[in-house]
Amino acid sequence: MELERDFIGYGATPPNPRWPGKARIAINFVMNYEEGSEPSIGDGESATETWFTESHGLNSGVRGRDLAAEGLFEYGSRVGFWRLMRLFEERGLPLTVYGCALALERNPKAAEAIRQAHHDVCSHGWRWIKHYELDEATEREHIRRAIESLTRTTGERPYGWYCRYSPSVNTRRLLAEEGGFLYDSDYYGDELPFWRVVGNRPHLVIPYSLTTNDGQYASSVGTGSQWFEFMRDTFDMLYREGATQPKMMSVGLHMRLIGHPARAAGLERFLDHVMKHEDVWVTRRIDIARHWIAEHPLIA
Repeated sequence: MELERDFIGYGATPPNPRWPGKARIAINFVMNYEEGSEPSIGDGESATETWFTESHGLNSGVRGRDLAAEGLFEYGSRVGFWRLMRLFEERGLPLTVYGCALALERNPKAAEAIRQAHHDVCSHGWRWIKHYELDEATEREHIRRAIESLTRTTGERPYGWYCRYSPSVNTRRLLAEEGGFLYDSDYYGDELPFWRVVGNRPHLVIPYSLTTNDGQYASSVGTGSQWFEFMRDTFDMLYREGATQPKMMSVGLHMRLIGHPARAAGLERFLDHVMKHEDVWVTRRIDIARHWIAEHPLIA
């Protein structure tokens, strides 16, 4: 268990990341592929998952399987996935897939489309469950199963890791012990990658964001225009700051949320806004990791 916390970070003088092409901002779009791996009665849980759907928070009184909630999840893989893939393909933009292994097993056509598009897959776990509730042996087995499954369905092992919401106190150590991961993204407290030493090994952390995330549709925003304005303002601030202090921006997307037409329209507007700017590196998460490892290695 890591007991220490760091409230200082890079402080007032963050390093110049030296993004390729002297970019003022690196932006990474993340599509969370979770549908088919969420808690469900069919997979052994006692209730149907409703999080990040229109049914979240409803006291429906459904006993047993919640077929409505299941359908809301299935919309993401049946429809939302293909809409998001089209938006990025039309613009020639890369993205990262936070892929839950079991979910991709259950939709081979989606796994093949991701592979053909050369999007990188960061493991989102064997299943979309709460890792902080797993004991160490079970979590180690879930990591092993995720690696094996994603290697089989996507053609390449995952080099990054991201838990559902929060890691356990063991996750980072288990990833370091496994030895094949280049980074994890189980942290929300910065806008640049940084190094940790885990078990006497250097371990890269690439922060993620729950703020620049379509999860806002489940809490604070209601329309595509509202979401676009929030994302635009974030991008514009970071772009201005990037004249002297370049940073990175993570944009989290969920197929069953922003994959709906009115919400996807807000994403479309934001993609076009980003593309109007020069000196922007729209990139995959694995490329950020490899860049940081090459340009900013940990010096003992």
